Amino acid sequence: MSGYIHGYSRDEQRRLTLMQSLLNEAELGAFDLTGVRSILDVGAGLGQMTRALARAAMPGARVVGVERDAAQIAEAQRQAAEAGESGRVELRQGAAEQLPLADSEWGAFDVAHARFILEHVPDPLRVVRQMVAAVRPGGRLLLLDDDHELLRFFPSPPAVLWDAWQRYWQSYSLSGRDPLVGRRLPALLQEAGAPAVRVSSVFFGSCAGTGTFGPVIDNLRHVLLGSAPGLAEAGLLTRSAMEDALLALEDWRRDPAAALWYSLPFAEGRRPE
Repeated sequence: MSGYIHGYSRDEQRRLTLMQSLLNEAELGAFDLTGVRSILDVGAGLGQMTRALARAAMPGARVVGVERDAAQIAEAQRQAAEAGESGRVELRQGAAEQLPLADSEWGAFDVAHARFILEHVPDPLRVVRQMVAAVRPGGRLLLLDDDHELLRFFPSPPAVLWDAWQRYWQSYSLSGRDPLVGRRLPALLQEAGAPAVRVSSVFFGSCAGTGTFGPVIDNLRHVLLGSAPGLAEAGLLTRSAMEDALLALEDWRRDPAAALWYSLPFAEGRRPE
C-alpha cells in the first residue's frame, strides 16, 4: 500500500498550497494541453494543479482527479469553492495503484498526469501502468517527480543542515520508496508501454533578493520540520539535531549570495496507436 510520507496535517496542507502557487505555472509551461478534451490527474492532493490543468485544456474539458485521502479532497473542494471554481473538476477518492474508473473510462482519457506521487508508492511501475491503461491509443502521460540528489545549496550549507537533508530523503528507502524516482521516469514509461517522447525539467529553486526565495526556503523548512518525528522514531536524526539544522537553514538564508538550485525531472510518454 502507498502512503504519503509527509502526512495530512493542516500544516502540511498549508505547505502544499504554498508549493502549488510557486510550481503550477512553471510545470504547465513544460507541456501543451491545447485541444485536450479529457484529463486524468493521479494523486490530485488539494486539487490546485487539477484545476490548473482544466484551465489550460480546451473549454469544457473533462478533468478527473484521484486522491486517496478524504481530508485532502474536502480541503480541495473548500479551496475550489473559495476560488469560485466549484464543479470545474471531479475529485474521486481512490488509490493510484487501483484507479477508481468505470469500465467505459479505461482507455478514454487524452492525457494522464501525475506529480510527486511515484516517490510515495512502493511500486511506481504499477501506477504508471494504470495510467497507460487509462489513456486512449495515442494518449499522453505527463510525469513529474523528485530526484532528491539534485538539490544544491550555494554557498555550501553547514554540515548539520546538509546531514539533515540527506537523512530525510534517504529515509524513503525504509518504507520501500524511491527518492530518486525522477531519473527513472523514461524507464518506467518504457516498461509500462508508453515510451517517452520527451524529457525535460522544471526548475524549483531561487536566490536571495527575489520574491520567490522566501517561499521556496519556507517550503524546504516545512519539509524538514515535518520529517522530524519520523526521523527521530527511526533513529536516523534526533529532534535536537533537526532543531540545529533548522537554525542553520535560517542563518544560511540570510546570506545575500544564497541560492538554492533544484530541478524536477519531467517526462512525457505516449501510448502507441
